[in-house]
Amino acid sequence: MRRRGFTLIELMIAVAIIGVLAALAIPSYQRFQLRSKSAEARVNVASIATAEYAYFGEFSQYVTAAATPGGAPGPDRRAWAGGGMAQFDELGFIPIGDVLFSYAVDTDPTRASFTAGALGDVDGNGTFSEFGYVHPIPGMTGGIASSLAPSCSVNGVFHPGGLQLETTGPCTALDGTARF
Repeated sequence: MRRRGFTLIELMIAVAIIGVLAALAIPSYQRFQLRSKSAEARVNVASIATAEYAYFGEFSQYVTAAATPGGAPGPDRRAWAGGGMAQFDELGFIPIGDVLFSYAVDTDPTRASFTAGALGDVDGNGTFSEFGYVHPIPGMTGGIASSLAPSCSVNGVFHPGGLQLETTGPCTALDGTARF
């Protein structure tokens, strides 16, 4: 009677192949997750900018809002509370659910320009990602500095072709997907 089955060598080869596939797939999956988490900042900063323009259309000034939620961001979602919540309510911006990033809006003294910023640490490594939107001071080629996202330039957000005003994006080449 002949027994059929796998030899130990065949099983070891199968396990090695699975190990190599896992070693390639798991980091890619983690990068994908981190990129999708950072998409929250892009969407919310764009929503803040839209709300600012609507508010300006009615009241002829932009709203300043302190960092919300307060405290240092980390890899866990936090409730939308504290900081400049009253100003964001006045603006009409309320994110859906808990957030990974902190958000703030800075204006010039005349409230004729604004910079919206987002700061987060989605992977929990202590290195923050910053996103922004800069609406320039009327008649100027730059805006106001962000108190929340200090690496954001007053001349716009990062783009490979050069800094761009009135566009939502990462503040530097290292923000967003490059650090993952």
